[in-house]
Amino acid sequence: MRVDDDRRAAIVAELPRLRRYARALLRDADRADDLVQDSVERALQRLDNWRTGENPRRWLFTIMHHLFIDQLRKVKRQVPAQSLDHEAALAVPSDQTDYSSARDICEALERIGADRRAALVLVSVEGFSYAEAANILGIPAGTLMSRVARGREELRALLDDQDRRRSIRVVET
Repeated sequence: MRVDDDRRAAIVAELPRLRRYARALLRDADRADDLVQDSVERALQRLDNWRTGENPRRWLFTIMHHLFIDQLRKVKRQVPAQSLDHEAALAVPSDQTDYSSARDICEALERIGADRRAALVLVSVEGFSYAEAANILGIPAGTLMSRVARGREELRALLDDQDRRRSIRVVET
């Protein structure tokens, strides 16, 4: 079937974005890859739910987010903090200053709550509109905007704190 081949190709084209979002959610490359695989499997099983002519991006992100929430409910405990693969988070090679800044942002992003992190990544990194991101997360747009605002505020505070710590010099006598 030509239509199914086109749909599968469109899904494959979204894999890098799905992987980036999964890594931001889970903070573990292996678990993120598993989430992407589970999401694609579910999408392929439910290919008829995708409306022909639409970009599959929002549909795939919604599937992934629902699977992520299901995993959280199964575990019923906080996921231990682990480092993001900072090299994978950087889109292009850069000088040391840019790498350090990107690393600081990734580390700060790891420290904020999962709900605010998911909202920030969908809007700021993946480029979804507030309405699309709210739809993906299954929350009202106002709640999403609040999470994004609180997440940005929390990121600023964490990054300002890191800058202050760097500026303090230890003097040995």
